[in-house]
Amino acid sequence: MAVQEARGDLGAEGVHEGGCTCGDCPHGAREGHRRAVAAFLRRRDEFAAGRGLPAAVAHSASASRQWVSEELTQRAEAVAEQGRAEGAAWLARLWLRTVCAVWGAVTLLLLAEALTAIAAALLAALAVAGALTAACFFHRARGGALAPVIGEDNRISTSRTVAACWVLFVGYAVLLLAVRLAAASGHAERDALISGLDLARGAGVVTVLAVVCGIAVLVRRVVGLRVLAQRLQKVPAHRPRAADLLTDDSGRGAFADIQYVAISAVALLFAAVRLARRPDQLPDLPWGLAVVVLISAATYLAGKYAEGGRPVILSVVRAREPGDLDGPIRTGDDIEIRGSGFVPPGAQTADRLSRMVVRIGAVDVHVPLVPVAGGFRNPTDNALTVPVPAEVEPGSVEVQVVTAAGVATNRCIVQVTE
Repeated sequence: MAVQEARGDLGAEGVHEGGCTCGDCPHGAREGHRRAVAAFLRRRDEFAAGRGLPAAVAHSASASRQWVSEELTQRAEAVAEQGRAEGAAWLARLWLRTVCAVWGAVTLLLLAEALTAIAAALLAALAVAGALTAACFFHRARGGALAPVIGEDNRISTSRTVAACWVLFVGYAVLLLAVRLAAASGHAERDALISGLDLARGAGVVTVLAVVCGIAVLVRRVVGLRVLAQRLQKVPAHRPRAADLLTDDSGRGAFADIQYVAISAVALLFAAVRLARRPDQLPDLPWGLAVVVLISAATYLAGKYAEGGRPVILSVVRAREPGDLDGPIRTGDDIEIRGSGFVPPGAQTADRLSRMVVRIGAVDVHVPLVPVAGGFRNPTDNALTVPVPAEVEPGSVEVQVVTAAGVATNRCIVQVTE
């Protein structure tokens, strides 16, 4: 009872805040983020239904739209801050869970080996588990053993994960041979184990290992160069997710990633079965299966080259309300910018949408958020609406969109009259 009362007093006094990292605490980062998201969605839907506007701005459509946009922007930034705190707390807890999973697998292997009385596989597994535990400890603030496979955009990299799985498997296979070689007593047995490392037997596995590691390095280089050349828009995620292995940055399933993970998993399973059947040599991955993995890797790399593209403005027109007269663009009017690529993948949240800017001449105009039930009507990936501020000088004016990823579109010239 005293402990429960103490916990209740802590919760009542607000000692636990949204950045708390104590596991499943109801006041922790995860619950704080969920509550912030729920509050934001309720507020957005209220605005979409026309409720919650102050009387001072309700009489003016432009003033109410600007007030709603500013209100949602502030709330979205609070949600994003909670999301970053939740992501940091998740990474800080992940390393311990990884250690438990690794040593749980070792325990299962110990039970299996106890039935077969073969200790070499267990010793090799202990060595790999020890290395992973050390990696988890030294990188505990970045997800433990998952730190090397988390990309610069804070997502789990498909290419690095596949390469890491093959590296761990081949490392385990070599350690298994090394342990058996150390325990061998006869010359014939030692010679057989050494010949098990011949390239003729493990050529398929070695080739696949070289290709997947090269793909991981090459994809990082390709993505980095395309981002610097503004041919690819990258928006960091709040935290890594397992779904990143099979989806693109926007969360949609990606064919190139799915087939790469699936085929690599099948090949790894086949190689593990071959290693279990012949633990005295590197698994002889058939060349047919190795070529299938190589084709899958080439498809994944081609998909990385093909994805993305620069945002582009196709046209700029005057936005007309129902019943309004046609006319030229004047200061104070709304303009509709039509094009493609205005919302980068992964930037559909309000805090990212609120970072979009339209440069009209020398004036930067933040794109107002216009909520609808379940999302936003403005901005969208192919159209956005902004007002022309009074500071814009009449005449020929250049219009340019700067996306949430910091990429600027081409310039489009419009005529602004007095």
